[in-house]
Amino acid sequence: MKTEDLITQLAQNAKPVRRALPPGALTARWLLVTLPVLAVMVLVMGPRPHLLALLMQPRFAAAEILAAATTVISAYAAFCAGRPDEPGWKLLMPVAAFLLWLAELGRQCFVLAVQTHGAALELHADWLCVPAIAITALVPAVAMVWLLRRSAKFRTTHACLCGAMAAAAAAELALPLFHAADTMMMVLVWQMGSVALFTMLGALAARLGLTALHA
Repeated sequence: MKTEDLITQLAQNAKPVRRALPPGALTARWLLVTLPVLAVMVLVMGPRPHLLALLMQPRFAAAEILAAATTVISAYAAFCAGRPDEPGWKLLMPVAAFLLWLAELGRQCFVLAVQTHGAALELHADWLCVPAIAITALVPAVAMVWLLRRSAKFRTTHACLCGAMAAAAAAELALPLFHAADTMMMVLVWQMGSVALFTMLGALAARLGLTALHA
């Protein structure tokens, strides 16, 4: 068969390829799944007393805003990682957002430690936050894997890591709305530690899931 004939035959029989959605559109779809799940989780667990007044406090609001920013930025970076036409610097945005979030919590911990003469540095076991973050992050993580399967397969490790960070940060965004930590040190060690732990475990599970489903 001549090359021209082969090209003609392939062009006539080839199925149309659906254009991949841009990262912004995929992020919006993920948020459409994630936000209702977070709201349901808060309602099921029971919102904290005087939640509206708590949200008006600058310290609490700053932490929640940075958690929300980390969630959205990480999700966006995960979908950018799947596309070869997206620059690599976008994959560093979740790291910057997380460090800024962590720095703000550290600043709050230091300020409260000075104001309370070290009482804010007390640390004891808080086993509720670990399963709460895991359960809350489950549906967002599954939705992330489902959407990543339908995006371009490029820089899979980075996509899974950023996606797991998005799911874990989303869970931590909801956690303070129904669970109060006794001290800021508990927030830093238990809650943020849980976010870091589930980010690593979630990235590994997501990569294995993508590999198995792709095979």
